Amino acid sequence: MTHSAIAHSLAHCKTIAVVGLSPKPHRDSYRVAKYMQDHGFRIVPINPNATEVLGEKAYATLTEAAQHVSIDMVNCFRNAEDIPPIAAEAVAIGAKSLWLQIGIVNDVAAQQAQAAGLTVVQDKCLMVEHARLS
Repeated sequence: MTHSAIAHSLAHCKTIAVVGLSPKPHRDSYRVAKYMQDHGFRIVPINPNATEVLGEKAYATLTEAAQHVSIDMVNCFRNAEDIPPIAAEAVAIGAKSLWLQIGIVNDVAAQQAQAAGLTVVQDKCLMVEHARLS
């Protein structure tokens, strides 16, 4: 994962599905998604326990969301062991990028997503990287 992968993802991905997006404003997932939304990105919440987050309809799965919205990036706020099926779903829906937030690393899932043509970023905060490059 290089600086160019980060820059490429941010330049080419305008619709971000956030897996594990909490409707609670004090949670990191909410703060990061709100920041990205405030900077012109469309947020698609993926949370089976929510109906709406940040004014956007929430979906139970990436597959369900992709039936309604074209998703460029899948941003994950889930435990590392939960990533492989999410990565496979990101590939299946035709996402361009898989982004794993700080503290999340799953090399097997990352390699599978990269082999399928996705740009993969692991263990980095989307908000921090966007702010750094802006």
